[in-house]
Amino acid sequence: MTWIDSLFYGVIQGITEFLPVSSSGHLALLPHYLKINDPGVAFDLAMHVGTALAVLVYFFKDIKEIISSAFFVDDLEKRTRGRSWIINIGISTFVTFVLAYALKDFASDFGRSAFMISLNLVLFGALMWFFDHRGVMEETDHMSKQVDIKRSFLIGFFQGLAVFPGVSRSGSTLTISRFLSMSRVESTRFSFLLSLPVIFAGFVYKLPEVLNSGANFAIVDLVIGLTLSFAVGLATIHYFLKFIASTGLWVFSVYRFVLAIVTLMLFY
Repeated sequence: MTWIDSLFYGVIQGITEFLPVSSSGHLALLPHYLKINDPGVAFDLAMHVGTALAVLVYFFKDIKEIISSAFFVDDLEKRTRGRSWIINIGISTFVTFVLAYALKDFASDFGRSAFMISLNLVLFGALMWFFDHRGVMEETDHMSKQVDIKRSFLIGFFQGLAVFPGVSRSGSTLTISRFLSMSRVESTRFSFLLSLPVIFAGFVYKLPEVLNSGANFAIVDLVIGLTLSFAVGLATIHYFLKFIASTGLWVFSVYRFVLAIVTLMLFY
């Protein structure tokens, strides 16, 4: 792996993490396109940390307001909203951790093949198109009004399925959120904030592998890719929020179908 390859990794991650097209699927396919040894899940997670930092920076005011209102204000309504956000994200995160841990070995052994990635791209792309098209158009505010165990559990469950490349963490959470009558804006905001604990925890869990001398990459490659994923991720968040509010998710479903066909033609 060269520093030029790491540039590709950073840019692709920064673009695809927040689009419902599966960043992990793209990263898993990159070695095929670049004709390099797969740097592995640990390197992929490092790229995800870059985009998680982008979420942290972009939504810093929102995160600060949620924490402040949950613990440091006397207004009952604001405190309820802040704590509801935190508890709902906590429930979803816990469910994701349990499911991802249960599936991680299977996903690592069998989920990174071109066929499995293509299958997941098509299947979850179709579900995303269907449920977004049938979803509510008016604005909603479910996740901050109250602790919603059902929605939080199901969103966490679907996020856990994204341990399989091609599913898409953002795509799966947006899909189930739209199915659960959440607006596009609320679905997107919850999905972005939900990414933070999962990505950071996943990176810490894999940190020993990142530092392992037998890895197929150098630390400098990791830093280059992480920095680019952060910078490109910031721009992607800004424009994606505007795009999804007005256009919807069908465009990304079409892209997923095309990518699956091209991948099968080239690599299967």
